[in-house]
Amino acid sequence: MNVSQRREYDSLGEISVPENSLYGASTARALENFPISGQRVDLRIIHAYGSIKRAAAGANLELGNLSKENTRLIREAATEVSSGKLDGHFVVDVYQTGSGTSTNMNVNEVIANRCSEMADEAPGSKRPVHPNDHVNCGQSSNDTFPTALHLAVALALRDELLPSLELLEKALATKAEEFHVVLKIGRTHLMDATPIRLGQEFGGYRRQLEMARDRTRAALDGLMELPLGGTAVGTGINTHPDFARKTIAALAEESGLLLREAADHFEAQASKDALVEAHGQLTTTATAFFKIANDLRLMGSGPRCGLGELSLPAIQPGSSIMPGKVNPVMCESLTMVAARVFGNDTTVKWCGANGQLELNAFMPLLGNTVLESVTLLANGCRAFASKCVSGITANDSRCQELIELSLSMATSLVPLIGYDRAAEIAKESHRTGITVRELCERRREELGISTRELEKALDPSSMAGD
Repeated sequence: MNVSQRREYDSLGEISVPENSLYGASTARALENFPISGQRVDLRIIHAYGSIKRAAAGANLELGNLSKENTRLIREAATEVSSGKLDGHFVVDVYQTGSGTSTNMNVNEVIANRCSEMADEAPGSKRPVHPNDHVNCGQSSNDTFPTALHLAVALALRDELLPSLELLEKALATKAEEFHVVLKIGRTHLMDATPIRLGQEFGGYRRQLEMARDRTRAALDGLMELPLGGTAVGTGINTHPDFARKTIAALAEESGLLLREAADHFEAQASKDALVEAHGQLTTTATAFFKIANDLRLMGSGPRCGLGELSLPAIQPGSSIMPGKVNPVMCESLTMVAARVFGNDTTVKWCGANGQLELNAFMPLLGNTVLESVTLLANGCRAFASKCVSGITANDSRCQELIELSLSMATSLVPLIGYDRAAEIAKESHRTGITVRELCERRREELGISTRELEKALDPSSMAGD
């Protein structure tokens, strides 16, 4: 299908641009140059860019760099960008120029052309608003793109991941309390150990989520420093000394984040350590998810021929060939999320390490990768809480059965009869299939222990503690 075109110009000359698009020449060249993945820059970065351009226009008005009318137009168009109204016009592939210049110009052109429309001028005319001179006034891709990354990731951590972590933490806390009365066998090295309370296990999982929230907040703090104001190489060339301070203050007020100007613009633009650190915290959270999901999958294995200590919610048929089979699909989903985040961490580290001299040239991939991990963890966490953890029930009789079968019940005999004799009891139990309790009752006089002492020693609740 033929698409009507208009002609636009940039410093390299003339190029065709689709008539109904709000982007311009620079973006059209990026589309020609980077037909790589079909994966566009994450829209949360674009929305953050809209907020930055809106705040920047206000600062430039105060500093005498923009007219009132152009400021009004830019702010109105930038608001449409930040709200997602113009999402379809942001078309640049994530595998583009490493500074994000193509995306910055995509934003500048869309805003400028939208301003032209609002002023009854033709898109591409650069009247009354110019994408570089006005929308990009006092800015560079090198400081605005990393600023957009910090803002987008910070908002995603606060608004997407933290609420999901809190939801799962509450679900685990509820189960920890509910299961406090359920005694079960502990396991170390996947082998029988001494009894514990099922609620103690779930309490440990709840604590992992609490610490994950703390780590997420710590990652947020590192993202509060914004590179804005450094422009090309960190020196702040072509920007007013007060521009960054005023723009960041407006962004902070709008977002509710404790944003601040970078203490050292050369560090802020040349390195991306804060984003690498943030993803490191995400990887730690993914590690916790993997552990919890795997534990629940093991305890829920069966229902007849596995551990069978837990019953996980049956949310879908588990087999196309085995009738009645139900699988731990939510556990599997969450562990796959974790695996993806682990892989993303390698990408993030490579992106962060590949800053050369005054600029990191891996930023579009870095931003998309971190945001993908946030999305996966937040969505996976929320689904796991609602469709798995909240519906888990304990199989108390099975837990009691396995306690009695455990050879490690002999551990509590050590203070009464010594380690070597307790070990003999355990070995005999393993060889004969007779439980530790039954053997001790048969040999009570030989062992020199009373019925009361034996009952107290082999009481699972006293072994598990409070």
